[in-house]
Amino acid sequence: MNLTLAHIGPRFPPRDEFEALTAVYLGRCAPFARCRSDAFRSEESFFEWLEKQHGRTPAVAVLLDSRGRSMTSEAFAAWLGARRGDGSQHIVFAIGPASGWSKEGRERAALLLSLGPMTLAHALARLVLAEQVYRAFTILSGHPYHSGH
Repeated sequence: MNLTLAHIGPRFPPRDEFEALTAVYLGRCAPFARCRSDAFRSEESFFEWLEKQHGRTPAVAVLLDSRGRSMTSEAFAAWLGARRGDGSQHIVFAIGPASGWSKEGRERAALLLSLGPMTLAHALARLVLAEQVYRAFTILSGHPYHSGH
C-alpha cells in the first residue's frame, strides 16, 4: 500500500520542527506502507495530480475537513484496514487550503475526515494525522503502541 500525506500550501522547510516530527511518524509507518508527503499550490493542482494516480485501483482521497466524520483511533484503524483489505493501492490524505475545500472538492472525496471541531494549523494537523496513521497501523498489527485509553 502507498500512502501520501498532502496539503495545499507552501512546502515546509526540512528544519521545521513539525515537519521533522511528521517525518518521524511517516518513517515509523514504513513497515506497513510506503509513505510520502507532498505539497500543492492549489486545490486544482492537487486534484489534477490525484487524477493521474492510477494503479490497479484508483487512489482513495481522504480530505480533512471540519465537517467530516470524526473517528476514534480504533475506528480509524478499522477504516484503514478495510481499505487495505479491499485492495486499495494508494490512499491520499489531504489537508485543504486555508479557506477550506470547495464543495466540488468535498464531493470528490472517498471520505471527509475531521480531526475535531478545533481549527489546527496545517503543520500541526499533518503531525496529528501522521501520528494517527502510525497508531492505526500499530492497532491493526497488534503492536503495543496503542494502549486504548
